[in-house]
Amino acid sequence: MKMKHVAILGAGAVGAYMIWGLSDKSGISLGVVAENDRNKRLKDKGITINGTVYHPEVWTPKEAYNVDLLIVCLKYGALPAAMDSIKKIVGNDTTVMSLMNGVDSEEIISAQVGEEHVLYSLIKVASHREDDNFCFDPETTIGIIFGEKNAPYDSERVRGIEELFADTGLHYNSSEHIIEEVWSKFRLNVCNNLPQAILGAGVGCYNDSIHMKAISDGLRGELEAIAKAKGIDMTKASGPSVHGSPVPPSARYSTLQDIDAGRKTEIDMFSGALIRMGRELGIPTPYNEYTYHMIKALEEKNDGKFDYEGRTAESTCSL
Repeated sequence: MKMKHVAILGAGAVGAYMIWGLSDKSGISLGVVAENDRNKRLKDKGITINGTVYHPEVWTPKEAYNVDLLIVCLKYGALPAAMDSIKKIVGNDTTVMSLMNGVDSEEIISAQVGEEHVLYSLIKVASHREDDNFCFDPETTIGIIFGEKNAPYDSERVRGIEELFADTGLHYNSSEHIIEEVWSKFRLNVCNNLPQAILGAGVGCYNDSIHMKAISDGLRGELEAIAKAKGIDMTKASGPSVHGSPVPPSARYSTLQDIDAGRKTEIDMFSGALIRMGRELGIPTPYNEYTYHMIKALEEKNDGKFDYEGRTAESTCSL
């Protein structure tokens, strides 16, 4: 199965890695899917990646219909609004890879376009944005892990994607245990991404503070209990998904980057999902519940909800 026509939905940090890797691949057509003002902006300005401006083709969903491969690189909160676009893109011959965080984006997409179109996958890239420039280290990036949910694992589309990624600079690996790999990355995000976001410090805090380690371990215990109850054995995951990309102690992962920038986070996809699954399975999730509400409160703080300057006294309290 040849992957000659490739569309990328979402030109953020993850989409930038894919554009960087596939732009010089010969024998394919590569396009970013965008509409309205974003379509015009990408056509006019391109996208800057590691200091170089790239100008991939820019397609509307209708123009991208029935591409061989659709790579979804959206933030979790943007997925519901993008489902109409995804349905317009997916044709009889389209394979969909979702390089989104979390453990349920494939299920959400499958419910709309059919499970037969979806190939499970994840990406691990330590990237950050400097103004309009997306930055990452190609050499230390772990990259993309993908595979079939069920046998046969060495399918035609798996081989087709391996051929597409070959000789591109992209780091990739196919796996027969893709569900465990996805959950292993989910564990990293929950345990390393979220406590740091509350503290507002670099990732070195996990090595330098027994208190931060205790919080991370508490989140991990709840996640692993839920995974076990769902029959997911994360010991089957390989090294690339178990460990993160090498980063300096000052590195700030995506949730903290979102808070720094005043954006909404993906906490609903992380602790929010674990709280929901815990309730369904009868497993308590106090660490995740506290983390969920703290990060939601930080979002409210960014929105100005706690800016009390100039407000009249509406209540009194004594301490």
